[in-house]
Amino acid sequence: MTENNLAELADQIRIWGRELGFQQIGITDCQLEQHGERLRAWLEAGYNGDMEWMAAHGEKRWRPDLLQPGTLRAISARLDYLPPDTEPVRVLKDSSKAYVSRYATGRDYHKLIRKRLAQLARKIDAWCDEQGIESSGRAFTDSAPVMERALAEKAGLGWIGKNCMVINSGAGSWFFLGEIYTNLALPVDEPEETNQCGDCSACLKVCPTDAFVGPHQLDARRCISYLTIENKGPIPEEFREPMGNRVFGCDDCQIICPWNKFASPTAEKDFHPRHGLDDGELLTLFGWSEQEFLDKTAGSAIRRIGYERWRRNLAVALGNGAAEPEVIAALERALADATPLVAEHIEWALGRLRSGRRRKRKIKRQV
Repeated sequence: MTENNLAELADQIRIWGRELGFQQIGITDCQLEQHGERLRAWLEAGYNGDMEWMAAHGEKRWRPDLLQPGTLRAISARLDYLPPDTEPVRVLKDSSKAYVSRYATGRDYHKLIRKRLAQLARKIDAWCDEQGIESSGRAFTDSAPVMERALAEKAGLGWIGKNCMVINSGAGSWFFLGEIYTNLALPVDEPEETNQCGDCSACLKVCPTDAFVGPHQLDARRCISYLTIENKGPIPEEFREPMGNRVFGCDDCQIICPWNKFASPTAEKDFHPRHGLDDGELLTLFGWSEQEFLDKTAGSAIRRIGYERWRRNLAVALGNGAAEPEVIAALERALADATPLVAEHIEWALGRLRSGRRRKRKIKRQV
């Protein structure tokens, strides 16, 4: 394949990407050694907590050719997900509400993005087939040992900010990433955006649990997203009060980011909130039976934590709210058949509410 053919294909890939609903497509080489060194240091510090899978695949994370033999390039795709009119700040301020990370209020993104990337990969294969060229590609979205943010930065989709999120100067950071590894030596995109965080450290200061040990360094063991989603055991007591009403994930470091004033609401209906999860009452959600949980989280990222951890997180949030008689009564009733994990958190919540303690809201700067 000539350089002109490859350049033509790269342009066509961007067109196909837009037609499939992606906001941006970038192409990069796979030289990720520096990012691999940073990952090794992060793992050695133990910042991954119980996420053993972060260390399970060795060099495959920064050596794409080991994961997908023959890989020469990574095609990185951006898909915006911010739902319209979900008013995250208002929900965070209301201790009777449950805050669910905005990416999880609608349908799970994995299948949607992977399906579209697979369509894009098939289009590439068909084009190459017409040219008599052998092509192979594999699509990913948060589904394999792929350094998505590093590849997105190299492909020109933005820069990795101090909060470890990829930030785009025209779109903020409310977006998903996906990739296609390909054996085609496509022309690479030169990153147009340098790191523009400057002296701003709002994201580091706003973190409710002080999870950032420094710029670009997150101790996952302190992160509310980790504690409410990845953590399978009890939530350490020191983090329960700072959790506030966050029951699945946390968005504070994105909400406070000045670049997110440029973020646009998504037109993807699948990412729009379902079952009132963007504005749910804590007491109502805590009252769900296991079957209701399964029914109302079908096709949702929330489903992965299961009913027990969902109840665990809600119990903490109720304990951080007002000592209303109906809240105390609901917690007391739930103790009767609670698992040991959930019971521990219910008892903690009841202890706080009965003693009249109210949480000190820790949205350090008003987000």
